[in-house]
Amino acid sequence: MESRARRLLAEFLGTVLLAAVVVGSGIAAQTLSPGQAGLELAENAIATALGLGVIILMLAPISGAHLNPVISLVDSLLGRRSWVDAATYIPVQVIGCIVGAVIANVMFGHAGISISSTDRSSPGHFLGEVVATAGLVLVVFLLARQGQEHLAPVAVGAYIGAAYFFTSSTSFANPAITIGRIFTNSFAGIAPTSVLAFIGAQLIGGAIGYAIVRLLTVRPAVAKLEGPNAGPTTSSGR
Repeated sequence: MESRARRLLAEFLGTVLLAAVVVGSGIAAQTLSPGQAGLELAENAIATALGLGVIILMLAPISGAHLNPVISLVDSLLGRRSWVDAATYIPVQVIGCIVGAVIANVMFGHAGISISSTDRSSPGHFLGEVVATAGLVLVVFLLARQGQEHLAPVAVGAYIGAAYFFTSSTSFANPAITIGRIFTNSFAGIAPTSVLAFIGAQLIGGAIGYAIVRLLTVRPAVAKLEGPNAGPTTSSGR
């Protein structure tokens, strides 16, 4: 299979798995611990942190395991991957997250597509997504610039697991999973009316994270690499 096709397949499968983990664990938490919001959140966070780390570990050598349009955009801004990769990764990531959410719904006996009614449109949620996404970009790209990519599966999973609790938005930090979570009317869902604000906040957070990475690292950006010779980038948010 041609190199870009392999990378796109990896991004698709990775985002399907990511959305299935996030949405499936949210539905399971809601079923197992009804009415106990803190416990539901903890169950969802632990499953997501562990699952995300494993997905990154598997797929980073193939596609960089971006799983997230913001990470793909920043990776290209830093010259680590081509803009063609970013342009092709992003739609695949969105489609994968939608498919993963539908699969999770069906696994738990829900309708395949059920539009969420969970409103997350407050100013606090907006700020939470800015903070969550900026922090994710810092974790991913400061590790990459310091030659510590091998720590990304643990670091990114740990960061997202923690950010479930320290951000008001529970740290989506990912436009693709934000869109995917429209399609589940469960604990993990987000109402369509909240999505544009979330994505706007994530893009702002990504830009802030990118600026800070450039300020904190004096080395020039890694030379543009494509295909299997490109170092793992990671990832995700959820």
